[in-house]
Parts: sequence; C-alpha cells; structure tokens
Amino acid sequence: MSKHKVTIFKSYPFHVGQKIRIEGSKRKGDWEVADITESKITLRCPITRKEYTWDRFCYFAEEKDDTPWPVE
Repeated sequence: MSKHKVTIFKSYPFHVGQKIRIEGSKRKGDWEVADITESKITLRCPITRKEYTWDRFCYFAEEKDDTPWPVE
C-alpha cells in the first residue's frame, strides 16, 4: 500500500452549552450549542436568542503525511 497526504474529517463532538464561532460559512458568527441529536444540532444566537436547528455540519479536519490511502 502506498503512502499519501490524506485529509481526515470527523464529526465534531459538540456539547450543550458550548460557545462556538463559525467562520467561512453562511452560518458564520458566534453561537451557543442549545441541543444535539444524532443528526441535528440546535444553535442559539447569543444576541437575539433565536434558535436554529440544522443537520449536523461542522467537522474537525486534519491532514496527515505518509498515511495509507485508501483504507480497505
């Protein structure tokens, strides 16, 4: 198996009450995590207190050098 530079995405492990900042997205800005399910996340605007529920969309990404790819 040859080695490649691979970018890895994992669903981010949010917790209720967490304060987050989203950058580079239509949902950019500061939010508080109000609720989490297996497939949805509810974020609360700290200014207006409005809540929005979306499909989970935030991922943690990293790049690794010399990583086997593809993984069977």
